[in-house]
Amino acid sequence: MKINLTVDCTPEEARRAMGLPDFTPVHDRYIGMLTDTMEKGASPEMLDQMMRSWAPMGEAGINFWRKMFESAARGG
Repeated sequence: MKINLTVDCTPEEARRAMGLPDFTPVHDRYIGMLTDTMEKGASPEMLDQMMRSWAPMGEAGINFWRKMFESAARGG
């Protein structure tokens, strides 16, 4: 037996129905801090450090993505 169920709701309604936490205030604060940093004129070194600290697995994650993009640029 196969049953298909279609639910028409917004992502917010789905989140609430599943009992997931609302991270909207955290997201808004994060975006605000990022915007403030960009508007104040961040140095390249500061941006590099931010990206390294935010990247999954830190330095290893950055190196993984760098190698992947370099490999793609070489065509394989």
